[in-house]
Amino acid sequence: MSGIDLPKSALNGVEKKEMDALTSKAAQKETVVELKKQITLFQSVAIIVGIIIGSGIFVSPVGILQNVRSVGMSCIMWAVCGVFSGLCALCYAEFGASIPQSGGEYTYIRRAFGDFPAFICLWINFIIICPVGLAASCMIFATYILQPFFPDCETPHVATRLIAALVISLLVSLNCINVEWSAKVQVVITICKLSALLMIIVIGFIFHGRGNSDNFKETFSGSDYSAGAIAISFYSGFWAYGGWSYLNFLTDELIEPHKNLPRAIIISMTIVTCVYLVANIAYFSVLTPTEMLASSAVAVTFVDQTIPIAAWIVPILIAISVVGSINGTSLSMSRLFFVGAENNHLPSYISMINIPFLTPAPSLITIMIICLIMQSFEEIFYLIELMGFGFATVLTCVLAGQVYLRYREPDLPRPIKLPIALPIVLLVASFAILALTVYQKPKESGLGLLMMASGAPLYVVGVYWENKPTIVRKYFGKRKIYKTCPENVICMSARGGEIVDMSI
Repeated sequence: MSGIDLPKSALNGVEKKEMDALTSKAAQKETVVELKKQITLFQSVAIIVGIIIGSGIFVSPVGILQNVRSVGMSCIMWAVCGVFSGLCALCYAEFGASIPQSGGEYTYIRRAFGDFPAFICLWINFIIICPVGLAASCMIFATYILQPFFPDCETPHVATRLIAALVISLLVSLNCINVEWSAKVQVVITICKLSALLMIIVIGFIFHGRGNSDNFKETFSGSDYSAGAIAISFYSGFWAYGGWSYLNFLTDELIEPHKNLPRAIIISMTIVTCVYLVANIAYFSVLTPTEMLASSAVAVTFVDQTIPIAAWIVPILIAISVVGSINGTSLSMSRLFFVGAENNHLPSYISMINIPFLTPAPSLITIMIICLIMQSFEEIFYLIELMGFGFATVLTCVLAGQVYLRYREPDLPRPIKLPIALPIVLLVASFAILALTVYQKPKESGLGLLMMASGAPLYVVGVYWENKPTIVRKYFGKRKIYKTCPENVICMSARGGEIVDMSI
């Protein structure tokens, strides 16, 4: 049939003349049902910066300081972690330019090592990295947005949960309706959080210029140069830069991805590294290392000692910053699950597109539901420690895949081609981070391995087992998506042998 491909079973009950008329209309006008390329370079930078800069730099940027014990070593480690993260991001940029498909690390691992490793990568993102990170961010948002109303006591538990549920529901709804709106919101939020950090930086440097520079005298005094202290501080700093890989999940929706993806990564990592380093210098211009380590929210303590009258603004700025991370993560991760479902690695409904808005609404709604479930756990912040192990595992696999593809597919077009030594060195370093994670957090790492292993039976049932019963195939069977959907013509997809009407 010209213009549209329907299963033969879908033709039952339709008269030949009617189908001829439909075919004629289909030949006249076709509409491609797919995600639109509408994210600009500026919006791409805002997405990455907005995801990376969350609550950490405002609340607790002391993970490095408490290990290396000096101002000088702390600043050096912040810079080193930023450079390392930037180099890893460049490796992702090479992958994104040479394999310009959404799905990020899942797509790259699948290209290099096949379905099963890619499925495990998808699985750990689906059950741990995405929902736990979003749930925790929503709880942090709710806590700080309520803090000005409860200055002398803890925020009510029920109110915190309700607001956390409300914010993820609103942001998911926004992403379901319009990607461009979501990207514009991300730009506004990113500008707000950079403005807040700029305010802290300016105040800090004013105090430094007035002679508050005691912390920068003998800056390396008392430093802990041991391998363990440096390794653990590096581990802490590396996670503070987390989120630089998320734009790769959106490659299909970037305008000129082969150009804008690497540009966005380079620009955003430069911005974040400079801002993190200068913000820490500003903090040290006002607060002593002891005061920073004792503070539950460094930015609040900083403003209390400099502009007390504006102290109530800081919790709101922190909440706005966290919203940017939630929005960017929802936007990016939904595309990862969308691509995974298209490859039959998740239930098929997750790969459907909302036709009026051209957004992966089922994927976004799935993320929202899992996030709401995670918010009900009392030990949500304990689960956050699993995220480090999961991401370290995925990063190691991606870098190994990059090295392997250089050997297996040497002729693959690579608009960006890094020296092979770089991914090899980063692979060794990421494996060391993974080993350090296992050493420092054996219980969490063991639980992470068990959760990864729990995906194996699902892979066998959903992917490897081809001759499944109809009831199983209905939800896990392969399906074909008919992406040409002519106006006024019923578009259908065969899901596990069942014909589903997707017309509007």
